[in-house]
Amino acid sequence: MSTLTNHTLETAPEESKPLLENSIKAFGNIPNLHAVLAGAPGLLKAYQSLHELFVNSSFDNDELTVVWQTINVEHACHYCVPAHTAIAKMMKVDDAITEALRNGTELPSEKLQVLHETTLKIVRNRGHIENEDVQAFYAAGYEERQLLEIILGLSQKVISNYVNHIAETPVDTAFQKFAWKKEEKIA
Repeated sequence: MSTLTNHTLETAPEESKPLLENSIKAFGNIPNLHAVLAGAPGLLKAYQSLHELFVNSSFDNDELTVVWQTINVEHACHYCVPAHTAIAKMMKVDDAITEALRNGTELPSEKLQVLHETTLKIVRNRGHIENEDVQAFYAAGYEERQLLEIILGLSQKVISNYVNHIAETPVDTAFQKFAWKKEEKIA
């Protein structure tokens, strides 16, 4: 069991209170992830800023979901996979995309599959990627900007995924119906 605190407006450090108020305005409540991040005001601010920057990147909703969920699943984040399943539904992302990402199956379009594979290689290889992988990414219709924006999304997800692992952040009630656990592959 983690010893990290799920803060409220009353218990949060002063610098976190306006950030938590932003969460309430955006979501109607304080998501448990934000409640934990509030323990370090700079971390909550960084997370919220990175989220805003990534949402406003050149990726569409399907592509945002592919990057987010590829990273969430690879990091086996018990909190972010269900949260981003709910977010994808709110963003009107096709359930086939979400289910393919959650289950590790082929995505419904070659372009999204290439985005998934490129994101996965960047995550697994800690930023090292072969030139032929970059060329395949470009051949699928992406550009340098999108390659760099994967790093932006990864920056956001490292914060949330790692904090959720350490904090064992409870999944919010609204996301519990999308609970997920990484399946162990049997060799």
